[in-house]
Amino acid sequence: MASIKLVGVVGAGQMGSGIAQVAASANMQVIIADVSTAALERGMRAISSSLSKFVKKQTLSQEEADATMARLRVTTSLQEMHDADVVIEAVAENEGLKIHIFKELDRLLKPSAILASNTSSISLTRLAAATQRPNQVIGMHFMNPPPLMELVEIVRGMSTGDEVFDTIKALAERCGKTVTCSKDYPGFIVNRVLMPMINEAFYCLMEGIASPNDIDTGMKLGTNQPMGPLALADLIGLDTCLSIMRMLHEGLGDSKYRPCPLLVQHVDAGWLGRKSGRGVYFYTSNL
Repeated sequence: MASIKLVGVVGAGQMGSGIAQVAASANMQVIIADVSTAALERGMRAISSSLSKFVKKQTLSQEEADATMARLRVTTSLQEMHDADVVIEAVAENEGLKIHIFKELDRLLKPSAILASNTSSISLTRLAAATQRPNQVIGMHFMNPPPLMELVEIVRGMSTGDEVFDTIKALAERCGKTVTCSKDYPGFIVNRVLMPMINEAFYCLMEGIASPNDIDTGMKLGTNQPMGPLALADLIGLDTCLSIMRMLHEGLGDSKYRPCPLLVQHVDAGWLGRKSGRGVYFYTSNL
């Protein structure tokens, strides 16, 4: 099983910065790449803010927080990741973009490096086929937000090697996560179950069955969930939810996965949830 010393993360958004924080907190050197300098700056501020909250809660010392920040560096060039042992891609849920990044990483990284994707629904087998190292491609799906959520869903493509799986499982556990393993089918485990629930909540809203608050309160108190499905959709991003529903519908060919027209309308209107200030609910500031 390979030893992991340097972890690369591609994408400095909410997921990428969170994954980078988790890896750096587990005493690994981390390099974050993004095409946008502004995104890198926002990502580093988000990590610093997150660590400060742990310090205030006294679950982390200031010295540990400072040491975590010191293990992080940023770049706008994928070339800077040439020595990474594992690179975790965490960009938008766009298959074409991910394939482009995987081809570039495959060309730039050392032969032993593992390519992991934080994709929540896209086929790892297809991503792997775009590289010259398909046996070293694997899904490493962190939950949102990565520093707080315990689960990592590991997804094996058709060609993923056993040693690669063992290495990534050990990496996730080193980061303090619990691992589930899924075959490479649309939505994997979590989103195969979660997204149809969110979609059905939108149907309930569209059909006037109940208000957003009543739908969310019913699911929170009726099924003991910490957050209702509509509020959770706003947190995830309605565009991401729609993308996954379309992937499920296309990949499984079953009408039960048809995206709710109201969800489509929200995305068409730019009402994407917390990140845009409006989704099902209104937000005073973007997260």
